[in-house]
Amino acid sequence: MSLFLDAASGKDTERAPIWLMRQAGRHLAEYRALKEKYTFWQLCRTPELAVEVTMQPIRRYGMDAAVMFSDIMTPLESMGVDIDFRPGPVIEDPIRSMAQVEALRVPDVEEIAPYVWDLLGGLGEECPVPVVGFAGAPLTLATYLVQGSGSKDYALFRQFLRSQPEAAHALLDKLTEVTIRYVNKQVDSGASAIQLFDSWAGIHAQDMYESFAAPSVKRVMASLAGRVPRIYLAVGSLHLYPSIAKLPMEVFSADWRMPLSYVRQVMPGRGLQGNLDPSIILAPAEVMEAEAIKVLRSGLGGAHIFNLGHGIMREASPDNVKRLVDLVQGFDRVKAAAEG
Repeated sequence: MSLFLDAASGKDTERAPIWLMRQAGRHLAEYRALKEKYTFWQLCRTPELAVEVTMQPIRRYGMDAAVMFSDIMTPLESMGVDIDFRPGPVIEDPIRSMAQVEALRVPDVEEIAPYVWDLLGGLGEECPVPVVGFAGAPLTLATYLVQGSGSKDYALFRQFLRSQPEAAHALLDKLTEVTIRYVNKQVDSGASAIQLFDSWAGIHAQDMYESFAAPSVKRVMASLAGRVPRIYLAVGSLHLYPSIAKLPMEVFSADWRMPLSYVRQVMPGRGLQGNLDPSIILAPAEVMEAEAIKVLRSGLGGAHIFNLGHGIMREASPDNVKRLVDLVQGFDRVKAAAEG
């Protein structure tokens, strides 16, 4: 078993494995060179190109895990949703009524995103480290489907949940079923772990999260029980920790707002992933290294996978990323714990 899978399965490893969200992509010159020739969707939908993008950070940095190159919006197309990227996702016909929800398809698993299965198969032949598969959590997918595009506060979606709760639950039920099929097929195709991205969970009050988010997350995670380690990321969710702590998962991926030492207290029995502030990679190297050591020390006392609190920024210096990877891979957790 790999160091990453050891930690993802709950082992308090001698050093923290490291991978970074969005490590495959925009901060790398070699990725930008491909983007000059291909659109984002072309890269996602062409397995040999997606394999190349996935492998770029592994070759350059020697990460302990790869994350497949794709997008959380990928399975929606098979439901009959027209998606564009400008550069963020834009839904041409936002979901605003029960009739629109009823019109959405729940496709057979083989229809959802066959190029993802081919991507994972290709990585199985080439990638020397475990591959993290992923999906958007149903609530986050619904956020984009209803709002139609990115927003500062997603006010339209939040009022939709309150004003049309039956349509909202029906939408989430369909998204949950598609997500269950999607992530399990990823495992069948070679993914060694699954991360569920709930990027907009934190915009909701706890009662709304309990009603509209938690049941869907629970169903998706339960479908993966005993198959692979399950990782859950909910950004800006400190006020939701009591609810999140009840969900089935092996690893909770924390954002940068609270130290891991605190998160470990409120998420007992879970491995932790994170949680360097992504902006720190833009700082001078000595500042970044000092902050990374704080995260590593805060992560002592249980399983820890080093990562950022969210995705790597496009402005990140590859030299700083390499220094970060080397620092984390050279940090002796056993020695640090003994020193106190």
